[in-house]
Amino acid sequence: MARIIALLILVIPGVLAGLGIKWMRDMVFGILQPPFPSLWLQFLVGFLLFGSGLSFVGGFVFYRDRKRNKVQKRFQKR
Repeated sequence: MARIIALLILVIPGVLAGLGIKWMRDMVFGILQPPFPSLWLQFLVGFLLFGSGLSFVGGFVFYRDRKRNKVQKRFQKR
């Protein structure tokens, strides 16, 4: 059960990051999605979703590796 919850915790930000990439790509091709009034706002929200999703997943993996002592010495806790 704990692994399923951990998987969901990682999948949800991953899906949001993928949605952010899609919105940024659509802005490049000039496709405006319904909830946004302008293309620049669509790109900005997509960039924020992508950045936050990527940083969450990266932080999760870094925290797990740090706990198991699989990081370089400069990243280990003192």
